[in-house]
This record gives sequence, structure tokens and C-alpha cells, in this order.
Amino acid sequence: MSRKTNEGNRQPGAPTIELPTLSVETDDLDTIVAKLCANGVAAPGSVLRGPSWALPPSRETIIEIVESLRSVLFPGYFGTAEMTRESFRYHVGATLDRVVRLLREQIKRGLCFYCVGDDSGECPACEDRAENVTRAFLSRLPAVQAVLASDVIAAYEGDPAAASPDEAVYCYPGLRAITSFRIAHEIFRLGVPLIPRIITEHAHSVTGIDIHPGAVIGENLFIDHGTGVVVGETCEIGDRVRIYQGVTLGAKSFPLDDHGNPVKGVPRHPLVEDDVVIYAGATILGRVTIGRGSVIGGNVWLTRNVPPGSRISQAQVRSELFSDGGGI
Repeated sequence: MSRKTNEGNRQPGAPTIELPTLSVETDDLDTIVAKLCANGVAAPGSVLRGPSWALPPSRETIIEIVESLRSVLFPGYFGTAEMTRESFRYHVGATLDRVVRLLREQIKRGLCFYCVGDDSGECPACEDRAENVTRAFLSRLPAVQAVLASDVIAAYEGDPAAASPDEAVYCYPGLRAITSFRIAHEIFRLGVPLIPRIITEHAHSVTGIDIHPGAVIGENLFIDHGTGVVVGETCEIGDRVRIYQGVTLGAKSFPLDDHGNPVKGVPRHPLVEDDVVIYAGATILGRVTIGRGSVIGGNVWLTRNVPPGSRISQAQVRSELFSDGGGI
């Protein structure tokens, strides 16, 4: 490889910079396309896509749906600025009508993307199931709204800095993450692939709070500050639980199959009973139970069961071995 300088354009007193002369073989565009398509990454059934060529769900549309649902679950707080006491019922109905059409299409895409049937994405079975799932999801919205109302009250009553419940609705990242989780969880329960994770991972990117849609969470949840909170897929959280920033409810280790791959769906995350408080930076790993009314202090590392009413604070520093990606 030869080298040249920019001597001809150099200003007086400027240092000389040597520029390498590249000498590499290049492919034409058709060859590059052929190589990209031949390596199996983009083919149906590969590790990076479903078994068909059906269109996947649109991340942008799903985010739009979630924002519309926020305006339905908290009418008057989000969405149109022209909503009044007299017109809010109309706006809720009109918004839901639009959500139905968008959500039905995205659910159908999510189902068809993993369907082994027609590659065109026009599978009648997926269309019928999308219709049924959409209707079932809508019927659960009043219950979701009621639980979210309890989460708002938990935030207001749990934070002396909250001037009003409205402040929690408008401003608190914890409540935003919980709202996305509760929407995603209902869709997850209905067996829809991919879409629930899109919803919660978008909330994760916005708030720094990572809650898997498969987790089971009771009423009156308060996540204060929230940045860095992680709640795993099989975690179960009771009622009136408070969680502060940097808390991890994770897995200590993963059972592996005969090929060395993690076994999916095995319960591996903590069970947190009612009225538990977990302070900032605490890490609780494995299928352990945190008993009702317990308080877990900041920066505690916990891998064992805790009886009801316990008060756990930092102990002496100790090391513990993990295997197979433990601690995630």
C-alpha cells in the first residue's frame, strides 16, 4: 500500500498528514446484492425472520397505537388539545375506532409473520384470529384503566415531591413505562408474538425502565425515578409494591437444553409479594420469594428467600459464582 501527503494544500506551519492509498478489490452492486441474499440471513425460516415472507408489524404504527391508547386510558391528558367535557366521549370513541383498524392489521402481521401458511400474508386463519384478539383486547381496556388509576394514586401517595396525581400522569417515567407494560401484557396474554416486546422496548428506550410484557404485576405499583429498573419475563409482583431506580429483578442462571441453549419459559425470576419496598440499586436474582411487607435496602445483592416483614440491608462483601449468563 503506497502513501501520499497533502503537501500541495498544506498551510504554512501546518503538520504534514500522510494519507493511505487504498488498493482493494470491489464488487459491483449486483454481486453485493447476491451475496447478501445468499447467506441465509434474509431467507424465510432463518434465525433472523419468521417462516414466511409476510410483512412484519410496523414499529412506527405500534408506537402510534400506544400513544392513542394512552389518550383513551387517560382522556383529556394526551391526544387532541380541543377535548372538552362535552366532547371527550366522542374523542374516545373516534380514537378507539381508529385504534381498532390499526391494531387489527398489526396483530395480523404479527401472526402471519410466524405463520407457516401463505407467504402473501393473506392467511384467513390469521385474519380471523386477529379480529378476535383485537376485540378481546379492547374488552380489557376498562380493567387496564382501573389498574392504571391505582398506579397513579400509588405514585402520588408514594412521592412527597408529587404535587398532584396529574403530575404523575404527565411527568413520571415510571407511570409511562407501567402504562406501556399493562397494554403490552394484555396483548401478550392473548398469544400475539413480537408486538408486546416492541411496545415495552420502546418504553425502555424512552424511560430507561425495562419491563418484560410477560411479567405479572399487581395493582398500585410505584416505580420512582426508574432509570435502570429491570423486571424479567417470569417475575411476579404483588400489590402496593414500590421500586426505586437501578433495581434488577433478574435470573441467576438459565437451564440449558441438550444443545446448550437456554430453555425458554422456565420460571427464573423473583416473586415479590404485597407491600414490599425495594430501594435503589438492589439486585434480586433467581426464583426467590420476597415476603410480604419486606424492605430491601439499597445496593443489596440477594439470591435467597426473604421471610415476610424482613428488613434487608447491605452485608459484608462476598463473591458468588454464576453460570450461563447469570445475573441478567
